[in-house]
Amino acid sequence: MTESQQLHDARRLIVAEAAAVAAIADQLDASFDETVELILSLPGKVVVIGSGTSGAIARRFAHLLSVCGSPAFFLIAADGLHGTVGAVAHGDLVIAISKGGESHELTAFVELAKERGAKAVALTASPDSSLARMVDVVVSVDSSSADPGGVLAMGSTLATAAWGDALAIALMKRRGYSWESVLHSHPAGAVGAQAEVLLTAVDQHQL
Repeated sequence: MTESQQLHDARRLIVAEAAAVAAIADQLDASFDETVELILSLPGKVVVIGSGTSGAIARRFAHLLSVCGSPAFFLIAADGLHGTVGAVAHGDLVIAISKGGESHELTAFVELAKERGAKAVALTASPDSSLARMVDVVVSVDSSSADPGGVLAMGSTLATAAWGDALAIALMKRRGYSWESVLHSHPAGAVGAQAEVLLTAVDQHQL
């Protein structure tokens, strides 16, 4: 039986997205190491911002950084322009995620954060963008070809998420942050209920 057109299209999209994530491994460069060292040297915390789909990835990124031992939180950039940028202080780092790098709320937030003494990193597919020109480290994450119509941020956000995952694990290893510590911060749900079993399992595997 011939599969439906919608199944064919779905398979093709998933293959394209998987390829976009895999391609990020080849795009890793010195900016990854620079970001690791910048975070390790911070006297403060990490603040992650993004809008739209990038905002969803930014929230996830901040969560995983915290779970892996690098304190971080997500802020809505637009709200930051109405006062919450006050949470950013000297010694902090702002990581701004933006495919196009031209979102006004992000550039305005980063400008204010830098005036307050924070450093900034941009994750973007547009290294010549307004956002990229104002930060300390530019991370080029370009997988726009996996976005349907070049508009729907699907494959590109998954690729950005994968870059963030790699960063969180790299920081965890550099800090010597233990699985015991990871599980200590996660007492709820199935993970918390199975903490002792999980700890035995992860001790048998290397990251």
